Amino acid sequence: MTLKPWREIAIPHDDVLKGTFQQAEFAADLSRVHGGTATAEYQDPVLFFQRTFITEGMRLLLDSVVRRLAGKGGDPVIQLQTAFGGGKTHTMLAVYHLAKGEAAAEDLLGVAPILKDAGVKVPPRANIVVLDGINLSPSQPQKHGKTKVGTLWGELAWQLGGDAAYQRVADADASGTSPGKDVLAKLLADHAPCVILIDELVAYIRQFEEGRHYCGGSYDANLSFIQALTEALKAVPTAVLLASLPESDKEAGSQRGVAALASLSHYFARVQALWKPVESREAFEIVRRRLFTGIGNRKAAEAVCRAYADFYIENGSEFPEETQESQYYQRLLEAYPIHPEVFERLYRDWSSLDNFQRTRGVLKLMAKVIHRLWQDDNKDLMIQPGNLPLYDGDVRNELIYYLPQGWDPVLEGDIDGERAVTAEVDRDTRFGAYQAARRVGRTIFLGSAPATQAVSGQLVRGLELAKVLMGSLQPGQTVGVFRDALNRLNDKCHYLNRANDRYWYDIRPNLRREMEERKRRFEDKADVLPAIQQRLQRLLAQGEFGGIHVFTPSGDVPDDWALRLVVLPPDACYSRTEPARATDEAGKILKQRGDQPRQKQNRLIFLAADGDSVSRLRDQTRTMLAWQSIVNDIGELKLNLDQHQSRSANRNLEESREAFGRMAREAYRWVLVPMQEARTGKVSDLQWEAMQASASAPNLTAEIVRVLRENECLISEWAPIHLSNMLKAWFWKEGASEANALDVWQKTCSYLYLPRLASDEVFKRALAAGAPSQDFFGFAYGKEDGHYQGFIFGRPTTPILDSSGALLLIEPKAAAEYAARKQPEAPQPEPPGPGEDPRHSEPPALPGQAPRSVKRRFYGTVQLNPITTKLDFNQIVDEVLLNFTAKADSQVTVTVEIHASSSSGFDDNTQRAVRENCRMLRFTSAEFEDE
Repeated sequence: MTLKPWREIAIPHDDVLKGTFQQAEFAADLSRVHGGTATAEYQDPVLFFQRTFITEGMRLLLDSVVRRLAGKGGDPVIQLQTAFGGGKTHTMLAVYHLAKGEAAAEDLLGVAPILKDAGVKVPPRANIVVLDGINLSPSQPQKHGKTKVGTLWGELAWQLGGDAAYQRVADADASGTSPGKDVLAKLLADHAPCVILIDELVAYIRQFEEGRHYCGGSYDANLSFIQALTEALKAVPTAVLLASLPESDKEAGSQRGVAALASLSHYFARVQALWKPVESREAFEIVRRRLFTGIGNRKAAEAVCRAYADFYIENGSEFPEETQESQYYQRLLEAYPIHPEVFERLYRDWSSLDNFQRTRGVLKLMAKVIHRLWQDDNKDLMIQPGNLPLYDGDVRNELIYYLPQGWDPVLEGDIDGERAVTAEVDRDTRFGAYQAARRVGRTIFLGSAPATQAVSGQLVRGLELAKVLMGSLQPGQTVGVFRDALNRLNDKCHYLNRANDRYWYDIRPNLRREMEERKRRFEDKADVLPAIQQRLQRLLAQGEFGGIHVFTPSGDVPDDWALRLVVLPPDACYSRTEPARATDEAGKILKQRGDQPRQKQNRLIFLAADGDSVSRLRDQTRTMLAWQSIVNDIGELKLNLDQHQSRSANRNLEESREAFGRMAREAYRWVLVPMQEARTGKVSDLQWEAMQASASAPNLTAEIVRVLRENECLISEWAPIHLSNMLKAWFWKEGASEANALDVWQKTCSYLYLPRLASDEVFKRALAAGAPSQDFFGFAYGKEDGHYQGFIFGRPTTPILDSSGALLLIEPKAAAEYAARKQPEAPQPEPPGPGEDPRHSEPPALPGQAPRSVKRRFYGTVQLNPITTKLDFNQIVDEVLLNFTAKADSQVTVTVEIHASSSSGFDDNTQRAVRENCRMLRFTSAEFEDE
């Protein structure tokens, strides 16, 4: 089933649709209704009850009033004391129209059940007195024909019975003194049933200065009147008084107002019945009745609410706990088409602000919101916090009116202006498809702006992430998109703050603006490049490379036999469409070492940054440097910040460092390998092989080596057949049957068309692996008069490749022929022994000469440094001992002797440890001596 947008289900009233409503119309004015000059929605009782939702508190109050007027009990005095904008005046109007009796009870929506419960068929028509503290003045009498009335009691009498009733309190009115309780009781009884409605009583009485007398009496006289009136009402069973008092001292105004509130509360407390205030969930219906004509398609509305409820449950870990409760579906229905979270924020957060009226303020704001959304053809499923059109001047002004100065740049720059950060983020189609950034920004604003006027020292600020997501997402949308939009805003906004997974806007710029300004101070050459260089040096370990050179000039990159990785600066970046920036710079280093030609070109590998990532890497580097400078200034007390800002700066520094590391890793991913192709004896021009290293690999150096190996651009293990083939192609040609092994190795380091070996050890291992076979090559350690010295062919050996260049590699056919030509009577010399230079081995005896002795034993003694014994012994094993163990018929004995002495002697712990370890290591002898 396709879900319908709110505009197709709930139709606003005409005045909301057309935008013709007036703000004043939202303010119920008791005096205007009593005078017959109010707008129809307040003046007409039928229309009034059609647009009025009878809350539980109002129902109980009307029940009490009906019983009282019918003489069936009920409270004589009811005090309406709620928060500013809590619906006191609206409740008085309900009593006014019910008691006035100008419309039949059955025509008043919701009244019939109240009358039935009270056991009253038709409520008696009552005389109604309206005393409005705003309209009455202590120093200006009211004129009723020729009669001038100065006091509250005079006005009370005149409204009850005109001149005749007024004459009963005329003397008290003229003197400004309160009439007695009995006089008031008789007056009320004679004009009962009657209803007295006193609104804004504190606003009237606080005008009296103590010690001064006005035509309206005195401060004490008015308090005495209230006391007498409340007592008199108890004696008249069909008279009732409703009086409104502010809830807090702040609403009472001045010190006199606070004192008046305290005194009045004391007198009313003796006889009053308190009115139950409007609950938040009842406010949903109040607002809906006033703003919408009704729900046109109940099933469609239920489907939308069910979709929201199911969406919250399916993604339970992302949304607040209350959305996981089964009754949340009912809350959605009660508030539809406005999301409950809108009411939650307005009634909980915004109602704490000065001058924001709980019901009237919400009505004024939502009327403007709905009008603008209707004009913009908004087709969202419900009206959520993320829908609030803060770009609209009327909506924006309505909200910031209650906030301190300074919110305009926040809204314009960060939240919902044409050039706001949210608009910039939403240009990314991934976010723009949902207007994710705007919706997130509006949600955070609605849930955090009132906190700027909250009590200082408040421990918890902002809106938790789950609330942000609830206020922004609709069913079917992806949570991850909105999370990412929020993270993007957190990186870019100047007024958005975050702490403990809560987000809020503030009129004070966060440190991001300071950071952005500082970013401009850092220069590429002096600041940015050194920071990137240091990071890459930490990222890159030596590994198989003999040297790693980050942003190193050509003259400082050695020209030797070691494999070297050269990291190009960011300007020399690489991209498929524009590779020359990297290859040109790499080519200069490859061909020249400073002013000299480079010989060992096949020992260089290059690493370049990705062309599309370089600008982001530079920007992130500046960001990190800016945060670092801010944290440094905080530590040196150059910046005066609160604890939250200090923590935020440190957190941002850590996050920027992590992001910088990731960005450097992602940027430097192009491995550039110089190469040449050789076909039919011709060598191509210089070519570049570009390969990408994975940015997710844990070790960058190891990843580069892996990529090189997989693409056969670096050889770590070389089979003898490949070496043999290379020798045939480039060294055993044009009649040559042998090649100098050292020259072969050095040429692989120099020429780009030859294989690139990781090290000379790879070359040595290939030689040793091919030695037992007669298919690849033979060995000799020199050649004189056509005879090879130390000739070896088809037998295991460990060839010696040293700087003397004596080792020769003989083409296998030539080696076989040479072996066959050798005199059968001439004894074959043994291969050179370990530690023996084959060039100095005894040549075979010539005919007629006595054969020379053969060396069959070796003895060696060496004294090791006790500090470096482990390293030295490993070297002895590799370079001496392995030469013996490689010979099949060798018998090798290694004996280790340890002599240790101490002038102070060895303690028991040392002796115990040494003896135990020697036992475990199977020493044949291990003893300590006295001397």
